[in-house]
Amino acid sequence: MDNLKGFKRNCYCGEPRLSDVGKTISVCGWVQRQRDLGSLIFIDLRDRTGVLQLAFDDTSPREIFDKAFNIRSEYVLAATGVLRERSSKNYELPTGEVELEVRELRILAKSETPPFEIIDECNAGEALRLKYRYLDLRRPALQRNILLRHKVAKVTRDYFDENGFIEIETPILIKSTPEGARDFLVPSRIHRGSFYALPQSPQLYKQLSMVAGFDRYMQIARCFRDEDLRADRQPEFTQIDLEMSFVDMEDVLALVESYIQRLFKEVLDIDVPLPLPRMTYAEAMSRYGTDKPDTRFGMEIFDLTGIVSSCGFGVFSSAVQAGGSVRGICAKNSAGVLTRKEIDKLTEYIKGIGGKGIAWIRLTEDVTSSSFAKFMSEDEMSAILERAGAEKGDVVLIIADAKNSAVLSQLGALRLLTAKKLDIIPRDKFNFLWVLEFPFFDWDEESQEYVAMHHPFTAPMDECLKYLETDKSKVRAKAYDLVLNGTELSSGSIRITDPELQNRIFKLLGLSEEEANRKFGYLLEAFKYGAPPHGGMGIGLDRLVMQMLSAESLRDVIAFPKLQNASEPMTNCPDSVDPKQLEELGITLKQ
Repeated sequence: MDNLKGFKRNCYCGEPRLSDVGKTISVCGWVQRQRDLGSLIFIDLRDRTGVLQLAFDDTSPREIFDKAFNIRSEYVLAATGVLRERSSKNYELPTGEVELEVRELRILAKSETPPFEIIDECNAGEALRLKYRYLDLRRPALQRNILLRHKVAKVTRDYFDENGFIEIETPILIKSTPEGARDFLVPSRIHRGSFYALPQSPQLYKQLSMVAGFDRYMQIARCFRDEDLRADRQPEFTQIDLEMSFVDMEDVLALVESYIQRLFKEVLDIDVPLPLPRMTYAEAMSRYGTDKPDTRFGMEIFDLTGIVSSCGFGVFSSAVQAGGSVRGICAKNSAGVLTRKEIDKLTEYIKGIGGKGIAWIRLTEDVTSSSFAKFMSEDEMSAILERAGAEKGDVVLIIADAKNSAVLSQLGALRLLTAKKLDIIPRDKFNFLWVLEFPFFDWDEESQEYVAMHHPFTAPMDECLKYLETDKSKVRAKAYDLVLNGTELSSGSIRITDPELQNRIFKLLGLSEEEANRKFGYLLEAFKYGAPPHGGMGIGLDRLVMQMLSAESLRDVIAFPKLQNASEPMTNCPDSVDPKQLEELGITLKQ
């Protein structure tokens, strides 16, 4: 094989245009394909910028033509030649009007036949592609995703730098303080029997940076959570982390809105109008059944509780009498799609997430059918249809439960699934939404007590302080989430800086003074020395890029992702380790 001695690349494959005809250029890349037409050979050479056609004909030196004849897909080449206009143009390619008349050709590396074809329309299974991820990443679509991610990171750093932020790297090996998800633990060899943890977020260190006087901190931070995976979740992820001193919630929201506007303009050339819409947590739950609503379509939840409280249908009336509610959604113009069979599938879905079922009304042009009409009066049915805003061609889906939270969460899931079935979610819209005033406490059914809905450093709203010890259900937090198209992009809050209030919160969460000091003593100690008012948030970089690209999975925007079982098939990790390593750490494995 040849080497690069004396060769100097001066152009990327995707750069040449018709205006460059006549120039001598040198390119490097991988062979997309080779086409042998007898006296004419074409090679499509690919790098991360695009594809350029290399041409070899009867004017080419014989040794170069013979070399081109033996080249196969995914060989690595270096080529020098004169750019010329193509006789047969391909206007689907940016370089499709030109080709390189090759005068020097070097084979830098040969390739075996890949386990799948390196094209965007590859039909290989994801497991195989992840096993050979370095080949999968050669596909232009994935390369575009990773390049866009790079641009997002660059614009992010530029924006926050211009706004006075300092990038500070916080530790990766930290003290374990589980907050919601399980920590990844790292055993210490030097301190046998003791463990570090990988950070779920840089939360405490960025607050300490405020105490240290840095005023405005940011970091594109790696975070780790040992939790079950979903399409929008990985055990390790990247967070655009920020914290600001001497601010209130409005300052944080305004700065992040401006960042989002600039990011979408520079990266996607999309104008995001400001200010972004806002909604309280209570309103989001009552209208959409979720604290991260997708507002690109309607089908909002309506309340039927008052109408059916004393009706003859026991499913409805008993739910109301037990303190619950009856609510529904109206799927417009859906009777042709939501047949009885499809409604049965939706019912099974609701039962699968803990619900009891769905009551329904289906209005076709010919007849109105219902699963419960025989138990209702004509006036009650008319009132339901009026409240639903239902007309011919619509389907009304209703859920009743003794727990109002169950009704809302089930309807929120049903709303989204129904919209997907009806294909009514616009794919070219970016609907941002701030969700504010989250509950400070969340009722835990298992322990039958209130627990923190956020990390314990979130400040309660001032007007709610009086309820901390008397009625936890009335306490709201100075917390805010940024939602995009039904995906939570970020979560943040104004922090507690008063040591007395922080200790009060710890006590309410069941943390003894001794336990609080053991877990967070260094933070409480720092607050004794003048902590400025501060707040911030973390924006999920992976989720942000996923939404910007309308990708199906986080794995499409991460170079080397994990599977849903948290494994990586390419390197076969996690894997066993040498027993000697465990012995040095003082660890014995229990079978």
